[in-house]
Amino acid sequence: MKKVWLSWSSGKDSAWTLHQLREKGEWEVCGLFTTLNKTFDRVAMHAVRRVLLEAQAGAAGLPLQVVPLPWPCSNAEYERIMERIWAEAVETGVEAIAFGDLFLEDIRQYRLNQLKDTRLEAIFPLWHFPTRLLAQQMIDSGLRAKLTCINPKQLSGAFAGRDFDPLLLEELPPDVDPCGENGEFHSFVYAGPMFQYPLEISVGKITERDGFVFADVTAADSSSCGGDS
Repeated sequence: MKKVWLSWSSGKDSAWTLHQLREKGEWEVCGLFTTLNKTFDRVAMHAVRRVLLEAQAGAAGLPLQVVPLPWPCSNAEYERIMERIWAEAVETGVEAIAFGDLFLEDIRQYRLNQLKDTRLEAIFPLWHFPTRLLAQQMIDSGLRAKLTCINPKQLSGAFAGRDFDPLLLEELPPDVDPCGENGEFHSFVYAGPMFQYPLEISVGKITERDGFVFADVTAADSSSCGGDS
């Protein structure tokens, strides 16, 4: 089987992509990689702490490649950093990079352009899967996630910290994508068929900054999660 790295956001779409790749058995997922805001030591947009990201990788049984990004980070600088990551992937025998994108054509094209001259194939296992059905399949499978980031211009900040569950799907406004693909929300997965065991977590403070509402997810023993940011 060809070796693939998975772009890991800590959220439900990348987690479900891992599950699908393993179920189909056409690719060998040999690692996860995640970009991290170096200033806050958290996953960009999802605002998930590094320690929880590492816990996810452990539960998935996969090595994790953390890619620290400066803050702020220009697109040119981001692309220079990622060029080094792509080169490292090729050197270790990786043949493809998997992404959990669903239907945003501009994002897909950007990924393809990034990998154009790298000898790495871009694959999109969830591409164009109906999001209402996809969300229901995730939940039915036992996937469990918390909403960690809300764009209040698209969805009430009161949804921050909520579980991604049947009740959430019922209460989402009709103009909000069930998977948050338009940036309405981002999530953190703490259980599901892609993990060998669930993560014990809790939701702490709800804060608003930079135009977004964040729920601070911590390990059940919050003392292991470091300081706030």
